[in-house]
Amino acid sequence: MPGQTQAPGAVSVTTTWRIAATPFLLTQDHVDFFHRLGPQLFAFYRALNRLYADSLRGLQPAWVAGYLDQGKPEGLLTYSRMKRFRDQLPSVIRPDIIPTQDGMVITELDSVPGGIGMTACLSSLYANQEAEGLSLVGGPEGMVKGFAAMLSAQLAQRTGCIAILLSEEAKDYRPEMTWIATKLRDLGLDAYCVEPRHIRFTEEGLRLISEGMDQPIALIYRFYELFDLLNIPKAELVQYALKKDRVAVTPPYKPALEEKLAFALLHHPVLHPFWKETLGREVFLHLTSIMPRTWVLDPAPVPPSATIPGLTIGGRAVTNWRDLATATQKERHLVIKPSGFSELAWGSRGVSVGHDMPQSEWTGALDKALASFPQTPYILQEFHKGRLYELDYFDPATENMSRMSGRARLSPYYFVTGETVELAGILATVCSAEKKVIHGMKDAIMVPCGTMMKAER
Repeated sequence: MPGQTQAPGAVSVTTTWRIAATPFLLTQDHVDFFHRLGPQLFAFYRALNRLYADSLRGLQPAWVAGYLDQGKPEGLLTYSRMKRFRDQLPSVIRPDIIPTQDGMVITELDSVPGGIGMTACLSSLYANQEAEGLSLVGGPEGMVKGFAAMLSAQLAQRTGCIAILLSEEAKDYRPEMTWIATKLRDLGLDAYCVEPRHIRFTEEGLRLISEGMDQPIALIYRFYELFDLLNIPKAELVQYALKKDRVAVTPPYKPALEEKLAFALLHHPVLHPFWKETLGREVFLHLTSIMPRTWVLDPAPVPPSATIPGLTIGGRAVTNWRDLATATQKERHLVIKPSGFSELAWGSRGVSVGHDMPQSEWTGALDKALASFPQTPYILQEFHKGRLYELDYFDPATENMSRMSGRARLSPYYFVTGETVELAGILATVCSAEKKVIHGMKDAIMVPCGTMMKAER
């Protein structure tokens, strides 16, 4: 099938996509933008971590932590606030970015992203393009080496192997993570992609028992969402081992750092002084220009004399979320989606695009979002239309090249090693022009990004 990859020793791969003849070309200015963006996003995570902690201590508004904690079980919140986790931040950063006619727009951030193994594999497959004057962003081995460097830093002085631990919810990603685990072992890292049933708990720590192995685990790469903990066998034993410092984990168990509503906090006028001071004025202004305006769909009544900051419909200030129900199709270039901690909060699930649905469906989506607030807060976000690209791809039906007009989502992968944030590669997902939500569907073109090499003088 087109775009199908097979990981040695893995389950059969069923994911398919369209194959492009060449990498998705970026200008050098675009590549420079992506290199600068990584450290800025890491600074954003660090500031968000501090904002949450300051809110709990009363140094920032209490509603900040209230929003970030909304719908989470108390046990997980208590666990996430442990002192030993206080300064831990995500070590993988992947924004989803839409190139528009006016520039780049970040629709969301992901610290537990899929696609690491796939982007690494695709980069190796397109490596021969460098002989034709194209340079892959990160290089053919950038993803594997960047992932390895990050894991090595997290491993520190611990003794044992690395377990890339997947949940049943993430089973579709098992082949690509098994593939990259093989590549990590080629680089000298004792890493394996495993399921919870492959882990055994002992008083000394966790051990990996799989295919005749029985060895201590030093580091877990968490490839599962925190909302899914109750469905993961041995999850409590893993958490106990982490609590007792018998194993390390990345990304940390900090649900406050995995909420899409963080964009709403960045844009909230009450918090602007904090962001400007913590990020610096230049980074703050840049992030607010590329992160779309976002609002938390909180059903609490708005006082008669107040308005929802920055939200207007047809030039009129909005004082009640229900006002959005009467917005015309042209006025609702807006997206509703769950903020996080929900099975609907990933893979484009639960997303409602206002101008792409009838009035009745839009009203229903709004009502559902407001009603869901106690368990799963939803956000409202500006919709930004991607610019059009013309791409050639291989059509297996005709065995010829075909052309598609589509819109792109660019997903750069950053790996954090200490204070260094490395851009290891960028995956482009291009869907046909009529699609409003861009994701890895079978009719999408998925390909690594590159740029033209500069001619030597």
